Amino acid sequence: MRFNDTIVGAAFVLLAAAMIALTFSFPSFPGQNYGPSLFPRILGAGIILCSLVLIIRDRREVKAPWLKLAAWTRDPRKVLSFALMIAAMLFYIFASETLGFIPCAFAIQIVLFLWFGVKPVTAVIVAVAMTLLVNWFFGSMMLVPLPRGILDSLL
Repeated sequence: MRFNDTIVGAAFVLLAAAMIALTFSFPSFPGQNYGPSLFPRILGAGIILCSLVLIIRDRREVKAPWLKLAAWTRDPRKVLSFALMIAAMLFYIFASETLGFIPCAFAIQIVLFLWFGVKPVTAVIVAVAMTLLVNWFFGSMMLVPLPRGILDSLL
């Protein structure tokens, strides 16, 4: 799937403008002419400038279709696989605080492994190992507070 460069450029202009607008709520440092909003504003301006160049260049060239679908979008199983990946991310976003990282990560991996044809025994072993490894790495080594959810009383 490929979007026209004008659409991509316009989307980035809107995102950068929103980013710049959010910087107006940042606090300022007393006695300084700049604060924490300076770098995001410079970055946003750069993104807008590059996006406008992309839009102008696209409008000068031969008119491309607004959206061109790739060959994989005609295969229902591949489309469903793509949708399953999006569903897995949404499941984690909405369920991780309640269920916790470990149950969510394990469930997502099991479902995806089985969908993509991994043998059930291998799927369970790898899902358990990777869930525990990622939990240890981010929780202990990187000190990222992962949601504990229903396992809060055990951990």
